[in-house]
Amino acid sequence: MNKFRERLPGLALVLTLAVAALFAADLPLFQHLGLSALTLAIVGGMLIGNTVYPRVAVASHHGVAFSKQTLLRLGIILFGFKLTFQDIAAVGVAGIVIDALVLTSTFALAYWLGRKVFGLDEQSVILIGAGSSICGAAAILATEPVLKAHAERVAVAVATVVVFGTLAMFVYPLLYDAARQFGLLGNNTFAFGIFTGSTVHEVAQVVAAGRAVSEEAATSAVITKMIRVMMLAPFLVMLSAWLAKKHDGGRTEASRITIPWFAVGFLAVAGFNSLNLLPAAAVGGLVKADNLLLAMAMGALGLTTHVSAIRQAGIKPLALAAILFAYLVVGGAAINVGVTALLHCCTESLLTICSV
Repeated sequence: MNKFRERLPGLALVLTLAVAALFAADLPLFQHLGLSALTLAIVGGMLIGNTVYPRVAVASHHGVAFSKQTLLRLGIILFGFKLTFQDIAAVGVAGIVIDALVLTSTFALAYWLGRKVFGLDEQSVILIGAGSSICGAAAILATEPVLKAHAERVAVAVATVVVFGTLAMFVYPLLYDAARQFGLLGNNTFAFGIFTGSTVHEVAQVVAAGRAVSEEAATSAVITKMIRVMMLAPFLVMLSAWLAKKHDGGRTEASRITIPWFAVGFLAVAGFNSLNLLPAAAVGGLVKADNLLLAMAMGALGLTTHVSAIRQAGIKPLALAAILFAYLVVGGAAINVGVTALLHCCTESLLTICSV
């Protein structure tokens, strides 16, 4: 009971931030801009955190810290209610292979460029890489507990997702129009949706970019994006194992590998959701609760982020994110075309063999 009282002021503050962000995210203006409640929550948190929050920081500390840690992990677990394994079947093998290749190649490029070319610290590189290659702010939030990253580095990574994810919403419809003019797509908006879902940062941004083309593009884009989100859990497990090995002098002692339990919980919830045991209304309520928890965690993160520390980060994180954005557009398109062509050839060969 004493702990609850200690946390109450901070919880009330981040809850207010989260509710305001969720309300704002439903406004036409922010929907058009593709700004999710998570993005708005961290921005609102940063505005308060760098103005009036220092006056109440002592009283609010426990609740804010609880939101950044426990509520964040619970929110990631409940994120599984937004997914089902049936989503995978909707885009087929091509969507899965494309997502996997985009994720691994983008993250590998981020790490190499960030460390070798820009000389950025490992935490910033991994956070920016995760945000660009998987699912934006949600991936950055999920990666933070594995890294035990500083709030300022998380905020910088989120900022890169906001900048280039927002840019993507305007660029991708133009890319579709250009592709049609050069006869590269015809009217295949479904394929363009897969390209959009496999390369754009945030779910909200994917929806906005897809709908700007067509409803069919939006549908395939969201499904492809959800598969990419589902890859977050194995990514976190592999990241944890890799970091343990790397920082343990190359030894792979099982005791040094920390399995992020919330990632396992996320997959378990997605699997449970795939069984359709709960009524749609219950799932919808859980999804709303999850949005609230993640928005509270993002608001708490914003409250503890200092603008001066972000300024000190300089131009390098933004430059890294810009190159990754360019790679997602160009390299992502090449992966989409290559995988689709390869699978088509394999299918044709199998049909020929079977008909002989």
